[in-house]
Amino acid sequence: MTRVHIQDLSIRFGNHEVIRGLDLDVHSGEFLVLLGPSGCGKSTLLHTIAGLNQVSGGSIHIGEQDMTHAEPSQRGVGMVFQSYALYPTMTVRQNLEFPLKMAKCPKDEMARRVDAAAEMLQLQPLLERKPGQLSGGQRQRVAIGRAIVREAKVLLLDEPLSNLDAKLRGDLRRELKQLHARLGNTMIYVTHDQVEAMTLATRIVVMHQGVIQQIGTPAEVYDRPANLRVAGFVGSPAINRFPGRIAAGGRFEAPGLALDLPPALAGRPVGETLTLAVRPEHVRLSADGPFSASVQLVEPLGNQHVIWMQCGGSPLSAVLPGQPEVQEGMTVRFDLSPEQRLWFDAQELRIEA
Repeated sequence: MTRVHIQDLSIRFGNHEVIRGLDLDVHSGEFLVLLGPSGCGKSTLLHTIAGLNQVSGGSIHIGEQDMTHAEPSQRGVGMVFQSYALYPTMTVRQNLEFPLKMAKCPKDEMARRVDAAAEMLQLQPLLERKPGQLSGGQRQRVAIGRAIVREAKVLLLDEPLSNLDAKLRGDLRRELKQLHARLGNTMIYVTHDQVEAMTLATRIVVMHQGVIQQIGTPAEVYDRPANLRVAGFVGSPAINRFPGRIAAGGRFEAPGLALDLPPALAGRPVGETLTLAVRPEHVRLSADGPFSASVQLVEPLGNQHVIWMQCGGSPLSAVLPGQPEVQEGMTVRFDLSPEQRLWFDAQELRIEA
């Protein structure tokens, strides 16, 4: 198992700074997920660890070695891309053997590694097929196997599931998690899909415009987001926001609702701008709830429903189990679970409350 340590990393493409002053310590053997919207720098960071981009400043250590300017072949990493990048005229076995042939691996050792990877990824029945005879999920397994046979200390995966349909993505997510448990390799995985991040990661790194917004376990990122940007990006439906101000008497007032501030915020000045945020699953519809909203849409999702509402001119969503007795056009009463309320200051940073 191998640690990856990145210090004060900067990456420029021409005059555009994609990554600036980034520090990141990837623990040995963990499954780290880089999460963020398109253009946030997550793939650029991954490619730079692999040696595919030049570093403008800072350093990258893989294990105990400085690999900042090392060639990709010297870094001991395996890379899996979004596209399968398989050779169409080669069989699965030949595709798996190819990187080992390039490294002049002995034939008996090559056979051992290929057979081990094929067994691990359930590819044994497919070894004599060509990529055109495989499904998308099978092709991605072969691409992952090609990285595994190199026995790389670090596996880098750049949105490997994004070309697959929903069911295959779910199946391969589970397989990847089981694969990590068996291999114990350090894995760094790039995605914009928060479900992938939450289900796969040991820790999540949330990025925006080349800057790390938060690093934490899935539970920490979801329950205790560092700022409103993280709170809004992680979670579906998106977190509900109520921008407002502190009023006299230790009250918080926003369009459509007013409530007492928690004791930890009681000493803050009257007139200060705050944002109250609550996850949709923590919005509770109740006949005696203190607040009201108008129902705009009821979205059935099988074992639960999403209720889309308006409260004081602001959108509000609630996730309810089962079949709720709510219809479009109704006015409903609701409450916001006090233990699950999140507070953010004018700079959109979370306040401990």
